[in-house]
Amino acid sequence: MESKLYPDRQPKAYVDIDETVCFYPNKREYKLAVPNKHNIEKINNLKKEGWHITYYTARGSFTKVDYTKLTLKQLNEWGCMFDDLVVGYKNDPTYQAKPSYDLIIDDKAKRIEEL
Repeated sequence: MESKLYPDRQPKAYVDIDETVCFYPNKREYKLAVPNKHNIEKINNLKKEGWHITYYTARGSFTKVDYTKLTLKQLNEWGCMFDDLVVGYKNDPTYQAKPSYDLIIDDKAKRIEEL
């Protein structure tokens, strides 16, 4: 069976958070993250165009700390428009967390600079 690109459904974008819509002045401590308004505007424009936006982060995947509340607070304070948030760790065995990785290879991947 041939795979289709599903043109009749809402387009979906998964957007990393750290080093994409926020950066760190010195050490990578999540509470010290500095938003990049230009990059956030790019993602917000996708949302305005009708995209379903999921922010996803590996925060907590190694330390087993749930950063959901902090991350939601930051995204809201930074003016990020989105539909869902996926974090690296939640104390729930059924939760589909974002894994920690150093490289993602995908035929549909783009860097924030390409938007």
